[in-house]
Amino acid sequence: MNFFLHIIASDRIFYEGECESLVISTLDGLIGIMAQHSNMICSVVPGQLQFQVPEKPREICSIGSGMIKVENNDVLVLLDTIERPDEIDEKRAKEAVARAKEELLQKQSIQEYKLAQLHLARALNRLKVKSH
Repeated sequence: MNFFLHIIASDRIFYEGECESLVISTLDGLIGIMAQHSNMICSVVPGQLQFQVPEKPREICSIGSGMIKVENNDVLVLLDTIERPDEIDEKRAKEAVARAKEELLQKQSIQEYKLAQLHLARALNRLKVKSH
């Protein structure tokens, strides 16, 4: 049994169609969605999104923040960014890790520090997805 999945990023419709399963990073950790999942809305955090389309290999992507809504076997995922491994520039991701680490060492406000942590987490996640 499948559900209908919409994955929409700020710059494109990433995927729309049938899906067997979805695993996504949320504030509470990784959650899995399958057909007939209970209705819910929750925040998505930078990390990974994995989804299985019928008769195709499982896809693993790097994602930014956003939200997910599950309602009546229809799943909507809204994200600021999503990238497949082949879309990730490894050199740029490594440079982003170095920049974020440098930002963390600078004297700054709490808000700037948290933003630097977010940049570091996103860059490290992109490298992790790229290496799959």
